[in-house]
Amino acid sequence: MSIRIYILVIFALFLWSCDNDSKVENEIEAIELDFVVERFDKAYADAEVKDLPKLKQAYPFLFSKQVPDSIWVKRMSDTLQDMLLNEVNKAYPDFNEEKEDLRSLFKHLKYYDKTFTVPRVVTLTNDVDYRNKVIVTDTLLLIALDNFLGENHEFYQNIPRYLAANMQSNQIVPEVAENYAEKYAFQTNRKTLLDEMIYFGKLLYFKDVMTPFVSDEQKIGYTEQELKWAEANESPIWSHFIENEMLFNTDGKLSSRFIADAPYSKFYLELDNESPGRLGQYIGWQIVRAYAENTDENIMSLMQKEPEEIFNKSKFKPKQ
Repeated sequence: MSIRIYILVIFALFLWSCDNDSKVENEIEAIELDFVVERFDKAYADAEVKDLPKLKQAYPFLFSKQVPDSIWVKRMSDTLQDMLLNEVNKAYPDFNEEKEDLRSLFKHLKYYDKTFTVPRVVTLTNDVDYRNKVIVTDTLLLIALDNFLGENHEFYQNIPRYLAANMQSNQIVPEVAENYAEKYAFQTNRKTLLDEMIYFGKLLYFKDVMTPFVSDEQKIGYTEQELKWAEANESPIWSHFIENEMLFNTDGKLSSRFIADAPYSKFYLELDNESPGRLGQYIGWQIVRAYAENTDENIMSLMQKEPEEIFNKSKFKPKQ
């Protein structure tokens, strides 16, 4: 095949893929779906003591039976709680933009999983418990808005900068999507570095499919500069993993070095301070993307695949 014909074939396949993607997105957009965002944070901020029984009746899942009413009454007049709720109300006087992005996410979930039902969506505060920004169940979606006030907010001064960096409004939908991805993802084992890379790669690829309107930076929680660094250094990162026989190593320290949230990845080299954290997740994402491209696997089926199969069939080659 001449180079010219080869280029024409590749171009034709590219156009076909774009047309197919556009068709799918048009079908998704046509799905009729409506829901209400319940602002418990506002309801609680505006409530008086006499309103507490009504709140408990409307939101029983937010009031533990182990906590006496006196605690909730005290919180209503607590100065710090007032500050927290006021800051949330200032940042989110409405939730319209975020609601539309959630609607798009829900439409994608409905398209790919016919059994999906739209949850009851409730916003609230949780005293900046940033480890639990979002909670997803089969029927509920709870979003703690005090965890999305902006990376430089005064409430976050004692939180590590690499964590506070993603405590902003554009991370709400990626955070929700990741929580749903965790519900769909399955692997028999998560023992080796490769296991962990593929697992988190699945979560990130799930965002590719379910939130195509979100940038890659926002999906992985990188700045634009951090993502460019990861892309530019894909090949040496991969070589480092291979040459040091890390992929099938079960040493738990590797996850803390390359998977877990951290200010940077730990190669124990001079480049460490230049690198973003979670580079193992980034490489796992590229492996899963390569697998999806080579197999055309349905997203729901892909989320159930074992890491060995994904890795072997991905034929992954890092960017040079």
